[in-house]
Amino acid sequence: MNFKEQLINYPILEIVARASAELGVEAYIIGGFVRDLILKRPSKDIDIVSIGSGIALAELVAQQLGPDVHVSIFKTFGTAQIRQGDLEVEFVGARRESYSPDSRKPAVEDGTLQDDQNRRDFTINAMGISLSRKNFGDLVDPFEGIRDLRKKIIRTPLEPGITFSDDPLRMMRAIRFASQLNFDIEPDTFDAIISMKDRISIVSMERISDELNKIILSPTPSYGFKLLFHAGLLHIIFPEMIELLGVETIDGKGHKDNFYHTLQVLDNVSQNTDDLWLRWAAILHDIAKPATKRFDKKAGWTFHNHEEIGARMVPVIFRRMKLPQNEKMRFVKKLVRLHLRPIVLSKEEITDSAMRRLLVEAGEDIEALMKLCRADITSKNPDKVKRFLHNFDIVEQKLKDLEERDKLRSFQPVITGEIIIETFGLKPSREVGIMKEIIREAILEGIIPNEYQPAYDFMVEEGKKMGLSVQ
Repeated sequence: MNFKEQLINYPILEIVARASAELGVEAYIIGGFVRDLILKRPSKDIDIVSIGSGIALAELVAQQLGPDVHVSIFKTFGTAQIRQGDLEVEFVGARRESYSPDSRKPAVEDGTLQDDQNRRDFTINAMGISLSRKNFGDLVDPFEGIRDLRKKIIRTPLEPGITFSDDPLRMMRAIRFASQLNFDIEPDTFDAIISMKDRISIVSMERISDELNKIILSPTPSYGFKLLFHAGLLHIIFPEMIELLGVETIDGKGHKDNFYHTLQVLDNVSQNTDDLWLRWAAILHDIAKPATKRFDKKAGWTFHNHEEIGARMVPVIFRRMKLPQNEKMRFVKKLVRLHLRPIVLSKEEITDSAMRRLLVEAGEDIEALMKLCRADITSKNPDKVKRFLHNFDIVEQKLKDLEERDKLRSFQPVITGEIIIETFGLKPSREVGIMKEIIREAILEGIIPNEYQPAYDFMVEEGKKMGLSVQ
């Protein structure tokens, strides 16, 4: 099979071919770019393997591309990188690897193309395309990767136990590719993941979370999570999620399986957003239900305050999983804390006061919160889902109308602590805090508008009740 016609769309590859001929070395495109070329998926990363020095080849290619092209050289790894437009081209010499049992870092030595393909993780990533003049564009596929692409199979090129023992992160990568491509994992390969799952402990949490995030961003992320669960990996890397699994029944009353409910919410929200952190909010929205589960003979199963306790769990989970501790974490924490509020509003008669409070607390994240809440409707009763979604339409319209009128997203009371101190001749004190809260509540309740003169007059009257006088 030859891909010469497709390679014409990438002029840099002709330059690589010319440079490799000048150096007298063979060069091949290998890995993900070949896979995506066959699948007709866009790809901006091109890996070039040289049967010789990858750095020397990169330097000559850069020279032929022109004086403005920069080569990034990583001598420790024997690799070099060139960026051209939106393409990132990485060069490496063909190599053979061997691993010690307690490390993912291999001992590396020069090798042949076959050695290089043997060390690849999966057959679909071990295919190469020749850039030599004599057979430019020819596919080199020793492990029948193209057959596995057609069958939609993830399979290791060598015995899977060896592949996963050498680099346990490949277990996560197998599930990630299956989830991204909607492929099956070949049975022997999946059995090896199950038997080797404990080897994941030698992999850094940063690398694990990077693969997990890619699973979360796949089109139907629940598929990847189910594979992680059945392989036993989820129990090791995300035990809090396993706690959600199962249904308990007392006096004939059972609750929903919160593990599978969470996966449904994740899939639902993924239909409407590629935002990784909104998807994380879907994963964590009920994370505290196991800790708050109680049975009451009258009320049945309850999960009181699970949203607040769940919000407090977010930074702990993010810290353990080496996820960011910045505004992204705070966004997830906020949505977990607020995820029940719009649902409650959709069930009750909506007051402007309750709507104002929701707008103030959600701020700029109100649309994301509403997406999460819509995704949280997972009843098997289609009439119930339809009714809830209709009520949500009403809530969203009222929120929109109220926001247009009161501009509450960046809400700050017009009367500040400094104005209170100056008006009543106070020092920073408890009284100032009490007055600020009184004014804030009056604005949110609609007693006064968030305008200076009405708020000032209200402050003066409330001050009299507190025994304060205008200075």
